Amino acid sequence: MAKSTFLSWETTASNNTDVAGVFIGEGCPPSNMNNSDRAIMATLRRDVDGKVVYSAKGTSYTAVSDDNNAVLRFTAAATLSLTAAATLTAVTSQWHVTVIADGGDVTIDPNGAETIDGAATLIVPNGSSTYIACDGSNFFTDKMVSSLDAKADETAVGSWIDGGLLSNNSGNPNTHIDFAAMSVRSGSSFVSSASSITKHLSGTWAVGTGSGGLDAGSVAANATYYAYALRKTSDGTLDVVLSTSATIGGVTTTLLTGYTIVKQIGVVLTNGSSIIRPFTMYPRDEYQFVTPIIDAANIATTLTSALLALTVPNGVKTKVKLRFMFRSPATTNSCLVYDPAKGILVAGGADEGGVVGTPQVADGYSVGNAEIWTNTARQVRHVAGATGSLWVFNDGFYFPCGRNA
Repeated sequence: MAKSTFLSWETTASNNTDVAGVFIGEGCPPSNMNNSDRAIMATLRRDVDGKVVYSAKGTSYTAVSDDNNAVLRFTAAATLSLTAAATLTAVTSQWHVTVIADGGDVTIDPNGAETIDGAATLIVPNGSSTYIACDGSNFFTDKMVSSLDAKADETAVGSWIDGGLLSNNSGNPNTHIDFAAMSVRSGSSFVSSASSITKHLSGTWAVGTGSGGLDAGSVAANATYYAYALRKTSDGTLDVVLSTSATIGGVTTTLLTGYTIVKQIGVVLTNGSSIIRPFTMYPRDEYQFVTPIIDAANIATTLTSALLALTVPNGVKTKVKLRFMFRSPATTNSCLVYDPAKGILVAGGADEGGVVGTPQVADGYSVGNAEIWTNTARQVRHVAGATGSLWVFNDGFYFPCGRNA
């Protein structure tokens, strides 16, 4: 059989009696030696890669035949267009490159109707790389990108938020909210961004940072707006939408075509003037108002348990950080503020206790503090051992979304 490829040559020299069908054994015509040299040159050019070439690219680029065996490192988001597969393999019969995304996502775009791993395009995410080979008709990879995507979509790793702390925007604190860089997962859905994103409540949702954030309608007074992380179906990029719905199912999706809602990531409250209440957010879903809110001032509290609405998110349970001031004409009296889920309790040392009480002086003031869960209507309960007056100061709340940092 003719030894027509570089790899068909043998390491035992005496066994190599032809080159691409040209006889070079003992007694061959002199012209065969010339022809065999030419065949060797053609075979080496066809079958043997040149040296590995490293090339950094800062913009989009079109790969050509001479890029065979190259390492192309992109330092910014770009598109790598691929010359027609037949052209790339016309000389060497095979063609391959390694692509590194080191500054932004790189889109691999084959020529015309040609495909890469059976798809029209392939995105190499920033911080990753892939090996691309051509068979003369289409392109194939080492499946590193698809393996990363499959890993990212695994359901077994749970549901969580890493980062993504909310804050009032420094330039427009009344209307704009900043979301720090984050990674978010819920079940099989995952989205991540290394950059912060800003959305505002002055308009309905539009793509990108600085754009409107509302799923529908216009901003309202004394309202609760829940923030949800979005994943763009086509390229996996992150965005955020805000809705008065406390659940994903209630979010209006008319404007969200091409996006999947991944997970609830936070909450924003407005005041009576429809502007965002100033707050500071800490790790593990803790919100603190810049100025404490007086949710009750000198209200009557009696032996009959009563509900009290607080300035916290509506439609969900939160753990609110409260401080109290209490006064009673009775020298011995206590007031109990508690989670409505506990039912009807009785204040007093012989019963369910209290969070604040009189200092054994009639009409004297006493203070206390507690962290108490609300019901979904933003309420806690309060009751006293005897009639008294109660002040409630709200420092903030915990709204658990699954944030671990």
